[in-house]
Amino acid sequence: MSLAPVSIGDLAGVIAALAFALLVVRLGSVIGKAGKVLDETRIGVRGISEQTVPLLSQVTDTVASTNEQIVRLDTITANVSSMSTNVNALTSLFAATLGSPVVKVAAFTYGVRSAFGGSGRRSGHGLHGRRRGR
Repeated sequence: MSLAPVSIGDLAGVIAALAFALLVVRLGSVIGKAGKVLDETRIGVRGISEQTVPLLSQVTDTVASTNEQIVRLDTITANVSSMSTNVNALTSLFAATLGSPVVKVAAFTYGVRSAFGGSGRRSGHGLHGRRRGR
């Protein structure tokens, strides 16, 4: 058997074919690793979405309950405002109807006491005209 002579071009072709095969193997490995990363990402996103949907449902329920409480609070605030207005009106009515006569009676009694008894105080004497102890 005789071997055919190998030329430099043939040798270069074999080296290029081996380099290309090595490149394909490396790219396949990188693509495989990228596929694993994408699988892990998909699993993570699925887990997040499975946890987020019930959480959003709970948030919706909480917001609805809070809105109900705010409506009740608005009603209470309106009632307190109405009560405050009523108390203010009642106070004004009391001052107009009873306040003025009471002030007049107090001023009259003060005037009568002043006219008949002076200021009504004794200087330095307590009960029965004795000084208090030292």
